[in-house]
Amino acid sequence: MSAAKKAAKGGSQLLVDLGPILVFVITYNVLNRTRPDDAIFIATGVFIAATLAAIAYSWWRNKFVPPVLIVTGVLVTAFGGLTIALHNDSFMKIKPTVVYLFYSTAIFGSMLVGQNIWKLLFGHAFSLPDKVWQTLAVRWGLFFVFMAGLNEFIWRTQSTDFWVNSRFFLVFPLIFGFAMLNAPLMMKHMKDEDENSAAQSG
Repeated sequence: MSAAKKAAKGGSQLLVDLGPILVFVITYNVLNRTRPDDAIFIATGVFIAATLAAIAYSWWRNKFVPPVLIVTGVLVTAFGGLTIALHNDSFMKIKPTVVYLFYSTAIFGSMLVGQNIWKLLFGHAFSLPDKVWQTLAVRWGLFFVFMAGLNEFIWRTQSTDFWVNSRFFLVFPLIFGFAMLNAPLMMKHMKDEDENSAAQSG
């Protein structure tokens, strides 16, 4: 598979992973106009359903569910369920912080025992040398720590409207921007690997 096709596959999976968040934001904004008191709770229920649907779709299409999507599904269901059951949106707001810190801890914890969980999570989409996976793991581990701190700052100091919509104008741009910053490193080594494979087969 070429580097371009691998990148396209990874991008497609990223949309599956992030799609439920888009559904959550859109649902909240639609309902907030007519049912502002219940909007966050109904949107949370829709978010849970959309996440489970993304997991089912991933399995139906690929017969495989990426571990990152499974972890997200568990945390969304747990914190979303608490939000709805206790009618307290603080659980949903702290969920991203827990997710980010979970991934950061998993990344650095696995490195301490000589493993690389970042490769485990995304090795199905990209084929890269171990040294590149190591570099990416450190970068993303630090990025997740930053994102956890940012989420805590936003939900504790800003309105619910701002927190929800920051997914669109702040969180997504930061994630995609950081991914793009790392793309040249990934594309370079995927290209090298493809060329080496072609040379060996020739």
